[in-house]
Amino acid sequence: MKTRSTALASESPALLRPRGSNHVGMRQFNERVVLQAIRLNGSLPKADIARLTRLTAQTIGLITTRLQEDALVIKHERVRGRIGQPSVPLALNPDGAFSMGIKIGRRSAEWLLVDFTGRVRQRKTLDYAFPDASTLLPAIAQNMNDLRDSLGALSARLVGVGVAAPFQMGGWHKMLGLSEAKSNEWNQIDLAAQVQAMTDAPVSFVKDTSAACVAELVSGRGRDLKSFLYLFVDTFVGGGLVINSHLHVGVHGNAGAVASLPLTLAEGSTTPMQLLSHASLWELEQRFIAQGLDPSAAYDERAVSTPFERETRAWVATAANALAHCVVSGTAFLDIEAVVIDGSFCRALLSRLIAQTNEALQRYNWEGLWHATVVAGSVGPDAGALGGALLPLHANFAPDQDLFLKVGV
Repeated sequence: MKTRSTALASESPALLRPRGSNHVGMRQFNERVVLQAIRLNGSLPKADIARLTRLTAQTIGLITTRLQEDALVIKHERVRGRIGQPSVPLALNPDGAFSMGIKIGRRSAEWLLVDFTGRVRQRKTLDYAFPDASTLLPAIAQNMNDLRDSLGALSARLVGVGVAAPFQMGGWHKMLGLSEAKSNEWNQIDLAAQVQAMTDAPVSFVKDTSAACVAELVSGRGRDLKSFLYLFVDTFVGGGLVINSHLHVGVHGNAGAVASLPLTLAEGSTTPMQLLSHASLWELEQRFIAQGLDPSAAYDERAVSTPFERETRAWVATAANALAHCVVSGTAFLDIEAVVIDGSFCRALLSRLIAQTNEALQRYNWEGLWHATVVAGSVGPDAGALGGALLPLHANFAPDQDLFLKVGV
């Protein structure tokens, strides 16, 4: 196993006033609406904030004063040259609050420290063949502590930790070559409870691909698309679902579980192949291993260069056709405007996979359906950890508990 880390930016002293995420009063709600307007539109003068939020100038004055006292917003330089009095834009203070996102995957774990603007300030990564609980759990605690301590005086402004992981880490253990004992070990671990025992900050848990979908909704294509199926190609392929700018998680939090989508009819005693068998990077790993190549190349630029290129090309052809089947199936059930595809691989491979998926879609019968547009995700490999980190910020500062940050006020 190997670890990687990058450095933190700035720090300054201040304390964060507690803001409950449940049963907020009208004043707190209006504060969140103001923060939302600034987050969506960038720095704004008070007059524009009042216009966007439909709150009175007096109310905006009181709210922005309080937010400045709490160091959640800061003043920019006066803007001159326009008719009337010079305006003073207000912006989110990057040091106003911090959150941490932890993505636990089957091939690696990632920790992100995110500031109030959603910018990644520091990251840590741990790579492995498959996570061993006795090694990974202490690493989770150590890296969380390291990221928190790196904040110095600003550590009091850490509002929470979001954990993103597969619901069944030990699932499909035969395919992964795992013993049943190791599979059961992970399936019996309450990861959210384990992480909560490591920190005083509130911990939230979400399926890894749902977290990735949150990142795309907030920071990527979700700013333009209102309803889309999200497909994330990782060690196993997975997905998420956005309906009318809301993340739809389903009854069990498992909406978008495309890995289990059957690709053929069940006939006799034959069990149909699932999407994960054709459109996962695990399959690309196996192709590399069969040729004596490094399987970790599936996750970086080596996959599209010699000597990996030949196997990658064969994998893309199979994966694209399987993803096209998923796109058509999803469109039939959901009547969505787009399908967003992203993954834990390099951008050149993503472009190739989407191009061939679109070619494969031309071979399917679309009669009775509206053709969905397939587009590339914009977040990339960070999506799971970033989505996890956005959850605490949303819980503490978004105006609507069912609304993620991109929805207009």
